[in-house]
Amino acid sequence: MTTATTDLTSVVRERRAKTQETLRNAGIDALLLGPSADLFYLTGYDAHLSERLNLLVLPAEGQPSLVVPVLEAPLIGKAGEGIAIHTWQEHEPPAKLVAKVLGDGAGKKLAVGDQLWAAFLLRIQAEVPGASWSEGGPLMRPQRMIKDSYELAQLQDASSRTDEAWEEFIATQKLAGFSERQAMDILVELTAKRGLNIYGGICASGPNSASPHHHTGERVIQQGDAVVFDWGGSLNGYKSDVTRTVHIGDPSEEYKTVYGTVLAANQEMLNAVKPGVECQQLDRVARRVITEAGYGPAFLHRVGHGLGLDVHEEPYLVEGNTLPLAAGMVFSDEPGIYLEGKFGVRIEDTVVCTEDGGRRLNEATRALTVME
Repeated sequence: MTTATTDLTSVVRERRAKTQETLRNAGIDALLLGPSADLFYLTGYDAHLSERLNLLVLPAEGQPSLVVPVLEAPLIGKAGEGIAIHTWQEHEPPAKLVAKVLGDGAGKKLAVGDQLWAAFLLRIQAEVPGASWSEGGPLMRPQRMIKDSYELAQLQDASSRTDEAWEEFIATQKLAGFSERQAMDILVELTAKRGLNIYGGICASGPNSASPHHHTGERVIQQGDAVVFDWGGSLNGYKSDVTRTVHIGDPSEEYKTVYGTVLAANQEMLNAVKPGVECQQLDRVARRVITEAGYGPAFLHRVGHGLGLDVHEEPYLVEGNTLPLAAGMVFSDEPGIYLEGKFGVRIEDTVVCTEDGGRRLNEATRALTVME
């Protein structure tokens, strides 16, 4: 991990310089970011989210500042290179320190990240009269949607490790008689063993598999069940996100048809990926495959979402989103069919848009898999 950390130091400097250029072009004097993927993206510092204020102040010109509780300052480490560190004591109101960092607020245009708590923002606004405020999300999104080479390397590595865990899981495990929670725990352990920090997961069996966001529970997996596994992990902050569906025992003809339809939709979406294609078009392509097979109403969600430092981030591949794809965008490809009271099937891969089209970051088998 040492190389990644070293590389990140120069990478975040370049990102901050690019963001400052964006601020100048937008006429914004400074961007304020609380603990979030945005703050990590620009610093490499995984700031602690709590009732104690951590804040990045990025001016359009000059040196950025981090306002942090004095007890958390040692956590900044190398991420503080090139950044002025301002600490506050437990008895001090941090909003006053932020105001001091910003200087006279009269006439200033300030942008605020989407994930800064409202209570913090209100206190800062009270200390910086005369400033105008706007959302910082639109300033960050275009840059964060296009992954740089460092990010693509992390995402590929995280996806490959997750694939390895799945291949070991299906080769070594028997699921019948285990609860959903027990099965999920096994898969999570195999994934963590490969150096990933686990952020969550879904195991949905039998009729539960027809619920896309089922909460993993104590239902016992049985012969004849479809079982959906949706999980992932984090590597240096970057997420993997994959879904595979298996069948316990011999599958019915209906299951085979549904599985084949979802697999075809997954492939057709990948085939449609190329720069300039509208995001909504990818949803349309996958939805058309499923609708023509007679399962249109059973495809209950968008076909995909962006992936990076957040598990769900822009771009969103959904009807109505006319944003054109660009090389460097990374997103999920996850069509699904959900037959209430019976079973569901979802197949999800992470895909990067390149100049030549779509490339999967996941290569764990997508073939119809039967387990015991």
